[in-house]
Amino acid sequence: MKKVSLVKVMVSILAGGILGLIGARYLFVGSWLSLIPWGMVGLLIGYWSHMREWLINGSCYGFVIAFVFMMAGYAGNASLISRIPFFAILGLFGGLCGLVLGLMGFEIKQRLTTPGR
Repeated sequence: MKKVSLVKVMVSILAGGILGLIGARYLFVGSWLSLIPWGMVGLLIGYWSHMREWLINGSCYGFVIAFVFMMAGYAGNASLISRIPFFAILGLFGGLCGLVLGLMGFEIKQRLTTPGR
């Protein structure tokens, strides 16, 4: 059984953070179109992952992108610190979405690289 690569986990977290920030502040602000690059990167993370790495990499990517997107886009009157628990709970949904994208990307790789499948 292969160990999970810490480098791949960190790259997934960094990619999620960067895309979450860009989606909240710069590109496709207020539009569902930001989901397109998010989904493509999620699939690439799964494709890039080895057996069972897609689980950790995809989940971390999804959680971080959702959490950072909400934090960067927050403009309410209440303090940001008071919203962190709520954002973390919503980030769990992002983690689930990232997990699904990671699995899909890994399955695409398996189907393209495994003969007779």
